[in-house]
Amino acid sequence: MNDHNTTGALRRKLSDILLNSQSESLRTAWASTTAASDFAPLPAGTYTARILSGELSTSKSGTPSYKLTFKALEGEHAGRQFWHDIWLTPAALPMAKRDLAKLGVTTLEQLERPLPAGIRCEVKLALRTEDDGAQFNRVRSFDVLGIDSTEDADFAPKGGDDADSI
Repeated sequence: MNDHNTTGALRRKLSDILLNSQSESLRTAWASTTAASDFAPLPAGTYTARILSGELSTSKSGTPSYKLTFKALEGEHAGRQFWHDIWLTPAALPMAKRDLAKLGVTTLEQLERPLPAGIRCEVKLALRTEDDGAQFNRVRSFDVLGIDSTEDADFAPKGGDDADSI
C-alpha cells in the first residue's frame, strides 16, 4: 500500500532524500539531541546589539513601518534577535524621524536602500504583556554606539565617541 500526503501525491521516505552515510549520521544525532525549548521574550534591560537589517514593512492592518532587526551581541542572550517597528504614520513621524536620524536616514528615499553594515547600538528593551497574557519585547529606545564595518554607504549613522564610529 502506497502512502500519500493530503494532496494525494506519493509521500517521500527519509531514505529517498538521504544518502546512506547521511541517514546513519542523522539517526545518531536524532537519538542524542534534546529538543530546544521555545524562545521566550528577552528580559527587560539594556543590550548591546547590532542591526542586521532595516526593511520597509506593513502591519497586519496595513500600517506602514520600517522594521529594524537587532541581534544581541553580549551576555547570556547573545545571538538572540529582536525587532523594532518605526511607524510611518503622520502621528508617529516625529518619533520616526528621531529614530531614523540616529541611523543617518534623513530622507524617505533612503528607506529603500540597505543600511550600512555593522551598526552597533545600545538598546533599552521592555517586556510587554498583552490583555491575553502573551508577552513580547518592545524597543523603548536605542542609541548608535558605532559601526563595526563600513561598506558602500550613501549615508551613515552618527555614532558615539568610539574610535570606530563614523
